[in-house]
Amino acid sequence: MSGHSKFANIKHKKEKNDAAKGRIFTQIGREIAVAVKEGGADPDNNSRLRDIIAKAKSNNMPNDTIERSIKKAAGDGNAVDYEFVTYEGYGPKGSAIIVEGLTDNKNRTASNVRNCFTKGQGSIGTQGCVSYMFDRKGEIIIDKEECSMDADDLMMIALDAGAEDMSEEEDCYEIYTAPDDFSAVRENLEKEGIAMASAEVSMIPQTYVTLTDETDIKNFQRIMDLLDSDDDVQNVYHNVENADEL
Repeated sequence: MSGHSKFANIKHKKEKNDAAKGRIFTQIGREIAVAVKEGGADPDNNSRLRDIIAKAKSNNMPNDTIERSIKKAAGDGNAVDYEFVTYEGYGPKGSAIIVEGLTDNKNRTASNVRNCFTKGQGSIGTQGCVSYMFDRKGEIIIDKEECSMDADDLMMIALDAGAEDMSEEEDCYEIYTAPDDFSAVRENLEKEGIAMASAEVSMIPQTYVTLTDETDIKNFQRIMDLLDSDDDVQNVYHNVENADEL
């Protein structure tokens, strides 16, 4: 498993303009609302909320914004009721794409996602049509520039905490866990003072597709850009190799 592409994408996202950051904060706010509704507003008793707070901080979401989101979700009995939705489909050259969202209107979101695929010459498929080509894993990415620890020591801490594996790339370390062990591993790394560029449960491709044709590359980027601009879309996973370099 290779983390260099994902890490470059993370750095790119953090360098986005204020409008893009606003969308990311809106998306995280929805995740906070769902987590509070399901498990309460106390992070000490809600591991999912703790994970989302960590994600918010890694995306430079201010602490007061996080706290306001939690209080709003806990105190607003008329808050919007969001539902999880997942779509699977195909991009150029049969590339596999999975879209996860949180929405208060499933019909609107389904239509918008379908349009994103169509405008990039892709197509929506049935549930399960591409997800079998991915493994669901906890994925923790650590920037080498932010970590003074020796790679072997970091690996031992991660494995002792319950991680399955760690890979070393040119500019980052990537730690993988079973989904159920993700929270415990992340929290152990946090206690050790290890800064994380990203920490979330993700869909990891088993194999990758390489795009070389200019039209395919342009269509793939079109799908990604349109999905990225939709507030209902939380996560997009795909199996295109080095997508950040296209």
